[in-house]
Amino acid sequence: MRFKAMLATTLLMVSTVTGAADEKLMIGRFSASDLKDWQTKSFKGETRYTFDDRSGQRALFADSQGTASGLYREIRVDLNRTPWLNWSWRVDDVLKGVDERSKAGDDYPARVYVVVSGGAAFWKTRSLVYVWSSNQTVGATWHNAFTSNARVMALRSGTTDAGRWVSEKRDIRADFRRLFGEDIAAIDAVALMTDTDNSGQRAVAWYGDIYFAVR
Repeated sequence: MRFKAMLATTLLMVSTVTGAADEKLMIGRFSASDLKDWQTKSFKGETRYTFDDRSGQRALFADSQGTASGLYREIRVDLNRTPWLNWSWRVDDVLKGVDERSKAGDDYPARVYVVVSGGAAFWKTRSLVYVWSSNQTVGATWHNAFTSNARVMALRSGTTDAGRWVSEKRDIRADFRRLFGEDIAAIDAVALMTDTDNSGQRAVAWYGDIYFAVR
């Protein structure tokens, strides 16, 4: 009986660890053409978001021609359980002659936002913005040109990885601590946007599934 009790305890521990390691919170199931719970936010005109297979896999396709609108999903994510944000994206070309650190050049072929709400104190809302930069060095970070409450990080740059799918994995708590100097326990929304309203150029991109996980 004692052996059976020990065995049962061991199996329970293994099951718990396995369950934790496999935990995943799906944010965007774009491979299933699913935009349920996603909303649109327009800044200038409408970037066209549709689903297609032209990139080699089913994904969310974004097409901007001098426009700026994004998609966002409000969802509370416990970073103590699932701190890592995972997604894939593809860009075939980048923008020409833009200064992304200026208001006139604040355009990107692809970007993914993680938002921490300030609640009633809306001015305290902060955003991490991961971008496929046209010309900044990979790993570079800077303040968004329009607000000090958004910090931008270049994960890809130029055409080095253009024309193929690439995957990203970011520890949100670590990045937030690095760029804002704060330790957060949760985020409140995720957004994405392809925009060219400032430069007037055209940009297209594809976004794969987005999810939070233990790793």
